[in-house]
Amino acid sequence: MRRTDLADLTAFVAVADNLSFREAASRIGVTPSALSHTMRHFEERLGFRLLNRTTRSVALTDAGLRLLDRLRPAVEQISRGLDDLKGEQGHPFGRLRLYVTHLAGAAVIAPVWARFLSTFPDVQLEVHADAAPGDIVAKGFDAGIGPREWAAADMIAVRVIGPMRVAVVGAPAYFARRQPPRTPDDLGRHSCVQYRRAGDSTMFEWAFERHGKSRRISVDGRVIVNDTDLAVRAAADGLGIAYAAEAVADPFLRSGQLVRVLEDWTPAFEWFFLYYPGHRQVPVALRALIDMLRGARRSAPAEGSLDIPFAAD
Repeated sequence: MRRTDLADLTAFVAVADNLSFREAASRIGVTPSALSHTMRHFEERLGFRLLNRTTRSVALTDAGLRLLDRLRPAVEQISRGLDDLKGEQGHPFGRLRLYVTHLAGAAVIAPVWARFLSTFPDVQLEVHADAAPGDIVAKGFDAGIGPREWAAADMIAVRVIGPMRVAVVGAPAYFARRQPPRTPDDLGRHSCVQYRRAGDSTMFEWAFERHGKSRRISVDGRVIVNDTDLAVRAAADGLGIAYAAEAVADPFLRSGQLVRVLEDWTPAFEWFFLYYPGHRQVPVALRALIDMLRGARRSAPAEGSLDIPFAAD
């Protein structure tokens, strides 16, 4: 169907419902003369007269009545669909698709998704984790969560979390064989799970902060990874000490598979941003998620932060 056909059918239904060009024109937001012109050309294209009109009245011809009978179910269905959408304003529903870094999935979404889905039972949440930025519009995602630089210049970026703390962890079995470190300098006597940056393939120096002073330590060890989940897994298997986001290590800490060391030295690192196209209406489900994440962020303690390179994992 061409756009002109839909416009002509809309005009015809308005006239048929009101049997008045003036009232129909007011309903669809055009002038009576423009509506009369539209109907005249529509009838000419069809080759049928749909309306009998005089200066005093408008009536449907037999062809007009038959066309209206065929259009009525579709018009009512469209009307119900629009009413349903209006009724769903403020009520999150449907699928919400997110494109996130692996760490953002663990640190931003996982802590709230149970509460989010129980609060909004008509929402289906799809989370795609990736290590590289992607075109969320082309891939059909509603929003992304990652470092600020992942958002295109014309997108809206909302800070939704942070700062997040770091955890230095090891397995109880590992510390049964070696004295736990008391200062970052003690790490030189330990096997540490090294982390290789994805961007330039260099080894990540572990950042520490205490009493307003920060420092970075180069560590050594037999295991090298480029994923913080693997680093924590290696530590849980007793292969050494790992440095990771607190949100990633927390399940292992709570289960007793890992214990924390150097806690008074570990800093917080920079925020993640939720970003989405700014040229269209924000889906209701996405707005609800942003509000929930902002509420969780307001309840977190405020403190200084460092820019940790593995935040984009």
